[in-house]
Amino acid sequence: MATASNTEISPRLTAVLPLAHVADVVRSIEFYERLGFRLANTVKDGDRIQWALLELNGVPQLMLARSARAMNPGAQDVLFYLYASNIAEYREKLKAQGITVGEMKYPFFSPRGEFRVSDPDGYDLFIAHAD
Repeated sequence: MATASNTEISPRLTAVLPLAHVADVVRSIEFYERLGFRLANTVKDGDRIQWALLELNGVPQLMLARSARAMNPGAQDVLFYLYASNIAEYREKLKAQGITVGEMKYPFFSPRGEFRVSDPDGYDLFIAHAD
């Protein structure tokens, strides 16, 4: 049986980058920027932005694409977990910006706390404490 040498790199996943379909890419960019994301790139069709790449700390973290169909936020096809340092302070910061934030909860898998916000298309974002 052959083994890989130290100089070979075995194929493996290195990251995951979610793509969320949204009704209005610009509106969603503005919302996610309020959470702390930074716009890295866009693709337009004419004058309308159809796709965007958002970064956190210089690392691509989220893609947004204009949906060709009506949004169905109740389906929650995808759930987003975001992590923030000093979760209580971050929650208050979002509240001060006028973002509706859920109550702080302390489930067994997030004993330092988490809360929920909804983006403009109704996607639930769970924001938990970064360990």
